[in-house]
Amino acid sequence: MKLAFIGLGVMGFPMAGHLQQAGHQVCVYNRSAAKAKDWAERHGGTYAATPAEAAKDADMVMVCVGNDDDVRSVVYGEQGVLAGIKAGALLVDHTTTSAMLSEELAAAAEKQSVRFIDAPVSGGQLGAENGALTIMVGGAEADVADATPVLSAYGKKVTRLGPVGAGQRCKMVNQICVIGAVQGIAEGLMIAQKSGLDIPTLIDVLAGGAAQSWQLENRAQTMANGEFDFGFAAQWMHKDLGICLDEAKQQGLTLPLTDHVHKVYETLLEEGLGRCDSTVVIKDLAR
Repeated sequence: MKLAFIGLGVMGFPMAGHLQQAGHQVCVYNRSAAKAKDWAERHGGTYAATPAEAAKDADMVMVCVGNDDDVRSVVYGEQGVLAGIKAGALLVDHTTTSAMLSEELAAAAEKQSVRFIDAPVSGGQLGAENGALTIMVGGAEADVADATPVLSAYGKKVTRLGPVGAGQRCKMVNQICVIGAVQGIAEGLMIAQKSGLDIPTLIDVLAGGAAQSWQLENRAQTMANGEFDFGFAAQWMHKDLGICLDEAKQQGLTLPLTDHVHKVYETLLEEGLGRCDSTVVIKDLAR
């Protein structure tokens, strides 16, 4: 298929590469033209000067940028995706955004006879590089069915949760569960370290019981070591939890743990720790 990929960050760069390696014709766009050129030289695809140019004649267009406003900046306007995409094409948003934005984009796309699905991902940079992401999708059944063979180039699991917006709401649940595990591990490590427990032995014991989790097995030791150069950045988790809290407010819910950790990240960002990975919350407990 002829594809366009908009956004070549730590996730988008390898994801677009997997599409090209799968035999598709991929044209990329990135705000930094140098990165787009580098991608094309590495993977053999092409790059465009604007999102509209990249989307021209594409069967599917994937977007993977930072936040709601970033998505709007590459989708709307004279140089945006919707200015270049053809009728009948499928627009796929991999960005983690509000569900309201997904519904807004779907309505805007429909006016041009363009199909839309929201498809946020989980698995981090390593999952993107290994083509092993979990992709949570919201959209019409037929559109998701059309997209799944293509998305499988970098998604080990592609699952439809419901109509447009359902993928983003699933991602919200994912992020809430992740920070719950990370906060719990951080608090547990405080006791373990103060008590002089051997951390590798502790992790091995806990991994065999009910406390087992991906975060425990992959991040507890790095947290204990004070190493925060792995995985998802704190600044992006702060953004995602803000989306979760906004959604909860709209639904008349309160999320005490999510609200607390969101405030912790806010403090850490003010201290210049936004580029550290999301497990840096342990620094707040260690004060």
